[in-house]
Amino acid sequence: MLKKIVLGLLAVLLALAAGVAGNTWRQSSRQLQVAPLAPLAIDEPAVADRLAQAVRLQTVSSASDAQLNADQFRALHALLQTQFPRVHATLKREIVNELSLLYTWEGADPKANAIVLLAHQDVVPVAPGTEGDWQQPPFAGLVKDGFIWGRGSWDDKGNLLAQLEAVERLLAEGYRPPRTIHLAYGADEEVGGHRGAARIAELLKSRGVQADFVLDEGLLVLDGVMPGLKQPAALIGVAEKGYLSVRITVTAPPGHSSMPPRPGSSAIALLSAGLDRLEHAPMPAGIRGVAGEMFGTLAPEMGGLARVALSNLWLFGPLVQKQLEGGASTNAMLRTTTALTMLQAGNKDNVLPGRAEATVNFRMLPGETREQVLRHVRQQLARVVPEGQFEVTALPGGKEASQVAPTDSAPYQMLARTVREVFPDALVAPGLMVAGTDSVHYEAISRHVFKFSPIRAVSDDLPRFHGTDERLGVTHYANAIRFYHRLIPQLGVPGSSVGR
Repeated sequence: MLKKIVLGLLAVLLALAAGVAGNTWRQSSRQLQVAPLAPLAIDEPAVADRLAQAVRLQTVSSASDAQLNADQFRALHALLQTQFPRVHATLKREIVNELSLLYTWEGADPKANAIVLLAHQDVVPVAPGTEGDWQQPPFAGLVKDGFIWGRGSWDDKGNLLAQLEAVERLLAEGYRPPRTIHLAYGADEEVGGHRGAARIAELLKSRGVQADFVLDEGLLVLDGVMPGLKQPAALIGVAEKGYLSVRITVTAPPGHSSMPPRPGSSAIALLSAGLDRLEHAPMPAGIRGVAGEMFGTLAPEMGGLARVALSNLWLFGPLVQKQLEGGASTNAMLRTTTALTMLQAGNKDNVLPGRAEATVNFRMLPGETREQVLRHVRQQLARVVPEGQFEVTALPGGKEASQVAPTDSAPYQMLARTVREVFPDALVAPGLMVAGTDSVHYEAISRHVFKFSPIRAVSDDLPRFHGTDERLGVTHYANAIRFYHRLIPQLGVPGSSVGR
C-alpha cells in the first residue's frame, strides 16, 4: 500500500513538472520583429543647449495661484518662438487660459481623425533647504558631463522640446501631415492640469475633434530595473491609477493630561489604531488587469525561475504575488495603495485633544472606484474605533482611474513598433501609470490614450524625478527626438489602420 502511495505521488509530481515545463515552453515571445532604424543625425550640443535654456526658466506652478511665475511661462513661450521658427511660421499657435499652449498642424485631409501629442511646461518646486544638495544649481540649466542638469530637464521639458525639435526637423524636410496633429502643452500638470490640459481638451472637443491617438509623458525605457530581465523594458502606459485623499476625524472627550483615560480610548490613540488598521489591511492585490498583461508579455523574455514562475501563475501565483508585494513600485501595480500623509492633533502639551485628524491618500487601480475605497475605510475603522467617534470625508481633487487603452489595437502596435525601431534592444510591454498625468483629461476625445516617455532610465535616475539632481542624458534626449521624428509620419497617414 505504501509503495502504491509513493508511486502515485511521484506520478503526480512528474505530471505537474511536465505541465509546468510544457506551459513555459509554449509561452512564445510577443515582441514585434522589426528592423532597427538607422540613427538620425542630430547636433547634440545644439539641442542640449536649447533644452538647457528652457530649464533656466522657473515655471513652477501653483494650485492656488494661477498667476504664480506667469512671467516665466511667458518667457518660455517667447523662447520657443525663437528656438523653433519653422514651427511658429507653419503651425497655428493658441494660448489657452493665459498660459497653456495649443499648436495645430493642419493635415491635408480635414475629415481624418487627429493625433494629439502632450507635454507640460510647468515643474515642481525644489524642496526648501535642499538647494545646496544639488551637484549643479537646480535652475542653472547647465550642460555638463553628458547631461542637461536642472529641474524640468526630464519632467517634462525634455518631452516638450523633443517634440518641437522633431516637428521643426520634419518641416525642414518638407513633410506635411495628411492628418491634423495637435501639440498640447499645459501649464499646471503638476497641480492637476485643470487650468491647462482640461481646458485644451474641452476646446478640442467643442470643435468636434476626435483623436485616433493621444500620447503623453509616462513610463520609460527601464534599463536594469525590471527583475529577471537582461534587456531594457520599454513600458507603455495604457492606464493610470485614480486618486483620492480621505480625511479621517476621530473624537473623544478632551481632558487634562494629568488624568488620562484608559489606554487606547483617547482621540489620538483611537486614530492611531485606525491608521494602523488601514496600513495592515490594504485593499486586495492581484496579478490581474494591466499588471497581468505586462508580466504575461515579459515572461517569455525572462530566464530561469522567473520565466517558469510567471509562465505558470496558476501554480506559482501566490508566491510571485508575495514577492511583488514586497517592493514599493511592484506593489503599486497590484493594488489600490494606502498612504498615510498628514496628521494633526492637539495644541498644548498638557491637554488631551478632543479631536484628531489624518489624511490618507489612495491610488486606485482601474476597475476600483472611490466609493469602494470609502466603504473600505469605514469598514476597517469600525473594527477599532467605536461607532459615532469617527468620520470619513473625501477631499476635493480626486479622480477615478482612467480607462484602459486596448493593446490589440493598431495605435498600440504602431507605438510599440516605433519603440522597437528606435530602441532595438528594448522589450515592449503595457504598463500601469501609478502617478498622474494630463492625459486623463483627453479621454473624451480618444480611447487610445498612452503614457510613455521615450527616454532610457537606470535605477539611479528614478529618485531624481521631483527630487535632487534632476538631469537628462544628452544622448538619451537625442534618442527622444529621433523617436518623435519617426513616430509622427507613421501616425499621420489617414485611412490607415491606426484608429481601429
